[in-house]
Amino acid sequence: MIQTHLISAIGTPLNEDDALHTAGLEAQLDLQWRNGITGILTAGSMGTMQLLSDQTYADLIRLSAELVSGKGELMVGVGDTSFARTRDRIHLVNQHKVDGVAVLTPYFLKFSQAELTDYYLALADESKAPIYLYDLPQVTGLKVEISTVLALCKHPNIKGIKCSDVVHETRVLIEALNECNPGFRVIVAQPLLLDMLVRQGVCEHLDGVYALAPEWASAVVQQTQAGNHDKALVCQRDMVALVNLLRKYGSFQVFSALMNARGVPGRFAPRPVKMLPNEKVDALLKDVTIQKLLTGSAVPA
Repeated sequence: MIQTHLISAIGTPLNEDDALHTAGLEAQLDLQWRNGITGILTAGSMGTMQLLSDQTYADLIRLSAELVSGKGELMVGVGDTSFARTRDRIHLVNQHKVDGVAVLTPYFLKFSQAELTDYYLALADESKAPIYLYDLPQVTGLKVEISTVLALCKHPNIKGIKCSDVVHETRVLIEALNECNPGFRVIVAQPLLLDMLVRQGVCEHLDGVYALAPEWASAVVQQTQAGNHDKALVCQRDMVALVNLLRKYGSFQVFSALMNARGVPGRFAPRPVKMLPNEKVDALLKDVTIQKLLTGSAVPA
């Protein structure tokens, strides 16, 4: 049986002055390891890399490298608005031992696929760690097209892609890569379809929802691979309900409130993001889905 790899896109816990909350980072990582997560993406979109001060970002990378060492895979988000800015982040990450850098497509200005290809090829030459393309067109406005991936996968230091676009595009990409570079990693961000994708043999998964509910993600994988599809569906439905709460109340607001309720301190979004008022936090924490998560009652035996 192919081993399924679950990677949590963790949040960045902050103090009131937007500096790194070190105890919060350590507690959040411990929550992942205790619940079956095998890899971490730090400073991804859930980690608000683009909103962090340079000092907070540097502290986050240094401490993440120290805390994750020997416990799982560590990927680091580095994508910024230009080649020069992303290159500088890569040079900082080069000072630490990490397993990969996830490079978001540049945003703000619009670039052609030819320009995007040049961007990634040049960055791959600058990085000590393997490069992973990061496709998030819903946010950046720039799609990494399949033809571009097929060109970039030939570079020896470009090892995979994190796919956050619609799932049928990812399926087409997987089939295309199987023809030319079957070792190229396709890491999928589809928490609403985790059980179905595991059944279909898709074995690399990464999302911020897994950081919030790592035990549910692990249970979906374990029960699916054991053939207990009804039990897997219990946790899959709860993850769907959790995603709906993120959409209702705001991703960073829910992330902060729920992490705090799970004993992980810190504010998980820089200012000017406003946290939920107390009455909405109370309503969120009383929700039946959240109560299942906090009490552990939703994980099937």
